Amino acid sequence: QVQLVESGGGLVQAGGSLRLSCLASGGTFSSYGMGWFRQAPGKEREFVAAINWSGGSTYYKDSVKGRFTISRDNAKNTVYLQMNSLKPEDTAVYYCAADNSPPRVGTRVYEYDYWGQGTQVTVSS
Repeated sequence: QVQLVESGGGLVQAGGSLRLSCLASGGTFSSYGMGWFRQAPGKEREFVAAINWSGGSTYYKDSVKGRFTISRDNAKNTVYLQMNSLKPEDTAVYYCAADNSPPRVGTRVYEYDYWGQGTQVTVSS
């Protein structure tokens, strides 16, 4: 069973930066596609970014392109989300997820098999 633990969330002013980390254990991390999703109060969970098993392919929600960067370190079983130029509308609980169906890189919630508990990101205006 894969376990995912996110960290790095917090409160930041608009225009600021945060780096989220997600540490995986209990599985073969280097074989999973990894994704970041977010869920704001009263809204559905939505795709933010995804990366394939090798890190060679990445995908982003249009509204975060050029501001967010997903990366991974397979030696450390960790995936990252660097978030720059944050906006109040980025406020949400951010979740990392693992997709155990390589080489697919999913952008939909149902394509992911394992989820972390989430970390809160709050951007003040």
